[in-house]
Amino acid sequence: MINKIVEWVDTRVGISEIMEDEVFSKKAPRMKRWYELFGCFGGLSLILFILQVLTGIFLLVYYTPSPKEAFASVVFIDNGVVFGWLFRRLHAVGANVMILLVMIHMLKVIISGAYKAPRELHWVTGFTLLLLTMVMGISGYLLPWTQLSYWAVTVLTTSFSVMPVVGTPMMKIIRGADLVSGPTLGRFFALHLALPVLMAGFLAAHFVMIRRSGIQENL
Repeated sequence: MINKIVEWVDTRVGISEIMEDEVFSKKAPRMKRWYELFGCFGGLSLILFILQVLTGIFLLVYYTPSPKEAFASVVFIDNGVVFGWLFRRLHAVGANVMILLVMIHMLKVIISGAYKAPRELHWVTGFTLLLLTMVMGISGYLLPWTQLSYWAVTVLTTSFSVMPVVGTPMMKIIRGADLVSGPTLGRFFALHLALPVLMAGFLAAHFVMIRRSGIQENL
């Protein structure tokens, strides 16, 4: 029954044909030197992004974005939920590794000149994804509501105040108050949920342009 439904949809949408042309039959440039393996970091970043989304959905079921209950909910995930500790470690460590891989991927693009015509928009969307990845990591860092995350965000947001004229108002807008408190946690939580949706849009644009102009040949 399920196979007939899938076949019915595929006949009208052509999913299998798209997958065959864009995924299974798509050829990548042949690697001639060991350092050309650095070209794989874009794909690895995508895999980690998917991992972040899946583990994040799991954590979202048990997490409470409240100053009084945030830390307790994290402790419950670690100790009271089956494999909760594993999902939280995958999410936390995966975020750091994802930022590292995206930065290495960006460095490879700069060194190889992959940002040049006709791939300028690849660079723009890729650099935007790097910034969004870092913001997502920072917003998620506060959510456990530990002393370390609290003071880290306090120092980070205070750094905005050194900007002339707009610095202090910007700091208060980010915090939602004069100090890092409940409103800050709420804003960072909302931002952390919204960013993956925004990133998915930029990822789609990034891959569409790569498919349009092709993968850069290795130097």
